[in-house]
Amino acid sequence: MPQKYTLTDTRQEYHLIRNRIIVSGVIICLLILSLLARIFYLQVVRHDHFTTLSRHNRVKIQPLVPMRGLIFSRDKVLLADNRPSFSLEIVPEQVKDLDQLFQDLGGVISINAQDIARFRTELSKHRRFDSIPLRFNLSEEEVASVSVNRYRYPGVDIVARLSRYYPLVANIAHVVGYVGMIDEPELKELDASNYRGTTHIGKLGVEKAYEDILHGTVGYQQVEVNAQGRVIRVLDRVPPIAGQNITLSLDVALQNLAVELLENRRGAIVAIDPRDGSVLALVSAPGYDPNQFVNGIAPASYKMLLSSPDAPLLNRALRGQYPPGSTIKPFFGLAALANGYRTPAAETWCPGWFRLPGKERKYRDWKKGGHGHTNLQNAIAQSCDVYFYNLAVDMGIDELSHALWNFGFGRRTGIDIGGESTGLVPSREWKKNVLGQAWYPGETVNVGIGQGSLLVTPVQLATAVAMMANRGRAIIPHLLDQASSLTAPEENRPLSDKSTDLQRQAMDRYYDEIINAMGEVVQGARGSARASGRDAPYRYAGKTGTAQVIGLPEDELEAEKKEVDVEFRDHALFIAFAPVENPVIALTIIVEHGGGGSSTAAPIARKLLDFHLLKSTNVENDADG
Repeated sequence: MPQKYTLTDTRQEYHLIRNRIIVSGVIICLLILSLLARIFYLQVVRHDHFTTLSRHNRVKIQPLVPMRGLIFSRDKVLLADNRPSFSLEIVPEQVKDLDQLFQDLGGVISINAQDIARFRTELSKHRRFDSIPLRFNLSEEEVASVSVNRYRYPGVDIVARLSRYYPLVANIAHVVGYVGMIDEPELKELDASNYRGTTHIGKLGVEKAYEDILHGTVGYQQVEVNAQGRVIRVLDRVPPIAGQNITLSLDVALQNLAVELLENRRGAIVAIDPRDGSVLALVSAPGYDPNQFVNGIAPASYKMLLSSPDAPLLNRALRGQYPPGSTIKPFFGLAALANGYRTPAAETWCPGWFRLPGKERKYRDWKKGGHGHTNLQNAIAQSCDVYFYNLAVDMGIDELSHALWNFGFGRRTGIDIGGESTGLVPSREWKKNVLGQAWYPGETVNVGIGQGSLLVTPVQLATAVAMMANRGRAIIPHLLDQASSLTAPEENRPLSDKSTDLQRQAMDRYYDEIINAMGEVVQGARGSARASGRDAPYRYAGKTGTAQVIGLPEDELEAEKKEVDVEFRDHALFIAFAPVENPVIALTIIVEHGGGGSSTAAPIARKLLDFHLLKSTNVENDADG
């Protein structure tokens, strides 16, 4: 019987196909659900994040930081430069865990706690999409190390910038100042649109005073970037306008010589051209390295500067306040002539001491045996204290204060870099208002020789010397070259400008008397600084000064010079201008605890004058104390 063959099993095929359809449907549903879940995650959960990325993927505005202007001296020496450097910068918005990033980067290059602290400080002042520096001045090896690992650190980049550099270091620190990181108070006052992308601003000196000129104008560029923040192409560009270069009136050769002559002693030297107020030299010693401050000084280094007994951060030329000692005598002498308290020929007997009527205390003269009969010229030339004790008592403190005020003491000179102190011109009113006490005659005696409460700054003294050299014409000192538009304010006008022609002719004669007396100081037979002025091929005028730091009994006068600790020794001062006929330089020199002005400060002045007038320093001077 033939076999029966079943060609198809319809029932079995039905079940097989149905099962396959069900499995396929389930898989499709799962895929659709996964797709919907992903869409929900992207469109709802991460909406803000991907919206930001999408926007960044289109167009981004980047600031273009202008190149900061350079600073030159009058003799074309570069004082402030821009040097290329590499910095490691981070865009916080693109970093998930900053602490972890710091740790990872620390394994590639050196990153210390100070770098991280500075970064966090800057982070608090900027928006999270700004690029913030973490490390400055990377070496080539560090740049290479970061570059090869760049793919591991989203938001991290190496940025080429120009960093400020001061080639002369400490010699010009107190003049040029320095730039530093913008801090929060400054950020609130700045034009935010013009400082986008700028990390530094002038902090002191010329850098601060002329920030508007040096900074320039920020530029912008529109760029297309991808989701990782990488620039794809530049769409539009407005170039920045570089800051202007400026030239200072400073004579660097004279400045360097002044620093050298101070020989690491504390003090200040200010040299001014009396014709227009140009500052030729402005030295405060000791100085400091301004380059340390550009990208943030290490706390330990800053603490050392602050705690140093030499106070290198103090600008002694502008902020140092010193008793002027005998350098003030020519100004009092001029006031005495102008106001009829003395005539040129009138003499005062000097036995070596002075005593107020009815008082026992003796005010000693620097010359123990006295100067005998002394007129005004000899009193200035030989620095006779007794003459000026008598003069001070005759004039009274109010007249003395007025005379000092007319020469600009007790107020700021208006120097264009600012930051100066006012000094102190004492008066009855001042003592009553500030100390709540009456003024005593003995205080007037001390003021008469530049001691007591009287305090001046070196720049004030130099400005007053320039006014003396100009026979009463006041100037305002300035460091910006070609600033001839600067003129003395109304209150700075001298007595001669307020007088009639007849009175002015009398004032000119009085100036001649004082200037001739100052000439005798350095080039007269008995002048207190005659050794330093010996064989000078030009005529110059000067005045020595020795300002007491502590008072000593008369029987300790000689011991003072030999046994007193350095910090208690007298300050040495000297003022000068040259040539007498047509002055082109006025000088003030203060050497802290330097002893006598004739032995310490006067020889420095002679070498500076020789250099400026003759371009020579080959002068051997031995002052006679």
